[in-house]
Amino acid sequence: MTIQVGDRIPEVPLQRIREGVEIIDTPTLFDGKKVVLFAVPGAFTPTCSERHLPGFVQHFEEFQARGIEVLCMSVNDPFVMQAWGQSQHVPDALLMLADGNADFTRALGLELDASAYGMGKRSRRFALYAENGTVKKLFVEAPGEFKVSSAEHMLEELAGT
Repeated sequence: MTIQVGDRIPEVPLQRIREGVEIIDTPTLFDGKKVVLFAVPGAFTPTCSERHLPGFVQHFEEFQARGIEVLCMSVNDPFVMQAWGQSQHVPDALLMLADGNADFTRALGLELDASAYGMGKRSRRFALYAENGTVKKLFVEAPGEFKVSSAEHMLEELAGT
């Protein structure tokens, strides 16, 4: 079942690289905070690298000014996420999170079977806004689209927040 507005973020560990590979659980990422999480089908893929992640990098300070943390997640390993973040000049405070086995993606009910494209199980393209671990806004893209999960759309939706 797909996560809905009003639902709690499921408790699942993710990975990132800081001083080596680090396991970080979702309560640590979401509890007591305002957070935008956006997910992409794959690091280094065209739309993800040319539009999705760059939009959040470009508008990162606007989210920070509103007290909102920004997290990027993909079903990739943490080394790929680190390399992608470096290649895109992602600020250190914009966390690049790996959901290598798609456990978090499945828990959200937002998995995508991209096997026909040689990519296996991935995350659908989406963005959500959560306060204190509860989803307040959720935008899931239709297959092949990039509209509602953009940084610009999220900022419009959060106007006044």
